[in-house]
Amino acid sequence: MHNISRRRFAQHTLGGSLGLAAAVALPGLARAQSGMTELVVAEPVHSTGYLPLYVALNQGYFTEEKINLKVLTVESGSGHTNAVLTKQAFAFIGGPEHNAFAKAKGAELRAVVNVVNRGNVYLVARKGTSPKDKNYGAYMKGKRIATGFYGGTPNSITRYLIKEWGLQATDVELQELSVAAGLAAIKAGAADVAVVTEPLLTRGVREGLWDEPFFNIPMELGDYAYSTLNVRKESIDTEPQVVAGFVRAVVKGLKATYANPAMAAEIAKKEFPTMALDDMKATIDRSFADSIWSKDGRIAPGAWTTGSKVVRAANILKTDVAYTEIIDMRFVS
Repeated sequence: MHNISRRRFAQHTLGGSLGLAAAVALPGLARAQSGMTELVVAEPVHSTGYLPLYVALNQGYFTEEKINLKVLTVESGSGHTNAVLTKQAFAFIGGPEHNAFAKAKGAELRAVVNVVNRGNVYLVARKGTSPKDKNYGAYMKGKRIATGFYGGTPNSITRYLIKEWGLQATDVELQELSVAAGLAAIKAGAADVAVVTEPLLTRGVREGLWDEPFFNIPMELGDYAYSTLNVRKESIDTEPQVVAGFVRAVVKGLKATYANPAMAAEIAKKEFPTMALDDMKATIDRSFADSIWSKDGRIAPGAWTTGSKVVRAANILKTDVAYTEIIDMRFVS
């Protein structure tokens, strides 16, 4: 029996985040009752990309570490990071570049375990309008692109690619939206291209909104520390045993996902009960085919090099930040 509890909210400001904390009386900010440590993980979207985390929850791996974990969905570019910085959450799942952003402002966050080791987004175009060749610069010029909020990794990848393809941000129209709104924008004819992730990708294909991705980020960029679990350095310094147990549970979730895909698929069904089973199967199959998830929780230096290159090229991160300044692998065995 697992102990998942997930709340969802949208926010755009730190102030909104604080207000919400008061409203729902977040339980995961503090310690423990009855021998269990109460922790909260903030996620930017509820995504099959985070399946190993949900596997760890459902399989009771956190409970084995005497952790009662709750997951909150915070749909904004940096709301999940802010939740940790303001101690409303113990950890957030997202790119370690958010730790670099925070460091530039004097905060200390560390990625302690890897989950998604590929850039887990795909570029799709409205049905029948995908580019005919790899001259992406010519194709994208003038396009209306639905992508994530500024500060989020999908947005950074979008800006990186625009530059890589020889364009300026002003050569396209960026529509910075929630993930779900990207599908709506294509559906309404308000966007030409969308930067999407699963399960939205498969849903759009099945609804005939777009074709298969014309640019596969996982395959194009390779190893990429896309979604790690990140905590305050203060947590490492003051409660290393809690961080260690948290990391062990996540690593168990990663290994179980690869060892038993059928079990992982069943958990995905529970987490996404309204998703059509065919869509779910296609989503999970794509994730395995594209080697989305880390197999051991480690963040290789090269995976951060790719992440850093993206945010530096996108000019979202203004200075180089070393691996050891934002990533701490001491708990991954």
